[in-house]
Amino acid sequence: MSAVWCNGQPAGADALAAAALVNYGHFTSLRCVDGAVQGLDLHLARLQEGTRALFASELDPARVRFEARQAWEAAGHRDAWLRLTVFSRAFDFRAPLRSVAPDVLVSVSPASDWTGQPMRVQPVVFRRHRPEIKHVGTFALFDLRRQAMADGWDDAVFVDDARQLIEGSTWNLCLWDGQGFTWPAGPALRGTQERLLQQGLDTLGVSQQVRAVALPELAAFTAAFACNARGLRAIRAVGGQVFAGAPEARTLLDQALAACAWQPL
Repeated sequence: MSAVWCNGQPAGADALAAAALVNYGHFTSLRCVDGAVQGLDLHLARLQEGTRALFASELDPARVRFEARQAWEAAGHRDAWLRLTVFSRAFDFRAPLRSVAPDVLVSVSPASDWTGQPMRVQPVVFRRHRPEIKHVGTFALFDLRRQAMADGWDDAVFVDDARQLIEGSTWNLCLWDGQGFTWPAGPALRGTQERLLQQGLDTLGVSQQVRAVALPELAAFTAAFACNARGLRAIRAVGGQVFAGAPEARTLLDQALAACAWQPL
């Protein structure tokens, strides 16, 4: 069960209705442990950039930190998931260019790790709208994931018309060739977990690159991983390409994430 706050107060029906009915906004999801967050600066920057893009206004990062910590403390979970959603009750789709003040919705729930067997994912031709913004328009993502599961897969991975890999439904993709990591380039939402892992791998001196990867090239890789705010999960197969797996690659990714500092909320 989640506790929900809006602008520093327990969320009332009016705030929840505005967020649900208009469905225009953006968000970030993070894990808070003992009042600290890995990549907090990345999450705050994401929220500021999204607010400028969608509402033509500024979002005070100090306000966000205060309201997020207040909600975390009130929930009483030492280890918690926080979703910070920015919307505006003043936004009017009939006058969308008008600058409006942002509202901040914070939901808090107990944390859980991303567990399960390695995934089999179905390639689907799709590109999300405005991929540079983590916006609330998630229908296509969830629907394509649902369709993939109905077809017997665990999830969907998106490719472009040239069959080049982009991203997963709610995660970024990382590939291992036995020597280093490859992050598929493309019009994807670049996740904070992806950026933390890249920073950590640089700290460890592990080889990595960002480049276009087409589906036929997957035969050159021995392992694949999905990453998002919940953590890491191995990928067993992308379409017909099955990966042998590489425990050493998972160890390196775990070490890379551990090398990233926890920043106080």
